[in-house]
Amino acid sequence: MKKYVSLLSAFLFIALFSIGQTGAEKEVAGNIESLRKAMLSADEASLNKLTAEQLSYGHSSGLVEDKKEFIRKITGKENVYTDIKISNQSISISGDVAIVRNLQEVFTNDGGKPAQLSLIVMMVWQKQGGHWKLLGRQSVRKQEPK
Repeated sequence: MKKYVSLLSAFLFIALFSIGQTGAEKEVAGNIESLRKAMLSADEASLNKLTAEQLSYGHSSGLVEDKKEFIRKITGKENVYTDIKISNQSISISGDVAIVRNLQEVFTNDGGKPAQLSLIVMMVWQKQGGHWKLLGRQSVRKQEPK
C-alpha cells in the first residue's frame, strides 16, 4: 500500500508540474504574439508593458539597443515593421525565466526601403511582478544552405 501511495503521489506531482509548465509556456507564447502585434502597430503602451526596464535587444546587424531606444525607433518610425512571421518556436521554462527560440521572417520598410530578413532568434523572458517581460533578444541572419 505504501508503494502505491508513493507512486500515486509521484505521478500527481509530475502531472501538476507539467500542467504548470504548459500554462507558463502558453502565457509566454501569448506575450510573444502581443509583442509581434505591438511592433507592427508601433503601440508604445504595449511595447512598454511587454519589455523589462533592463531590456537588451540585439539585432542581426550587431546593433544592441536598450528599452528606451528600442521603443523610440519603432514609435518614431525609424524601424517600420510591416510583417513578422514566426515559426518553429520552442519555449523552455526554468523558474521565472523562459528561453524562446524561433525562426522569423521579418519584413521592414525603414526609410522607404522595403526589406526582408530571415532570422534565427533567441529571446529571454522573465517573470517580473507577475508578468512575463522580454529581458533579452538576439538574432542572427539565417544562412541558406550551399
